[in-house]
Amino acid sequence: MTEPEDMSCKELVELVTDYLEDELDRGIRRRLEIHLTECDGCAVYLEQMRETIRLTGTLTEDQLSPEAREGLLAAFRRLGQTSST
Repeated sequence: MTEPEDMSCKELVELVTDYLEDELDRGIRRRLEIHLTECDGCAVYLEQMRETIRLTGTLTEDQLSPEAREGLLAAFRRLGQTSST
């Protein structure tokens, strides 16, 4: 059996949602999990994503202040502008 190819941090970030939703094939999942054992930064990132999902899963739009809502919308707009350039 050959060793799995190393996964980069960038690749892990791109796959983290599929990982959390259990949508990765076995080989890619194994590479990702090996990377997590070797990279403290990505392990912390994964836990931050889990915590964000846990917290936002209970937050409704009505619970946001108008300032928070506008701040989030502005952040998403900026993100959309930087990803399309």
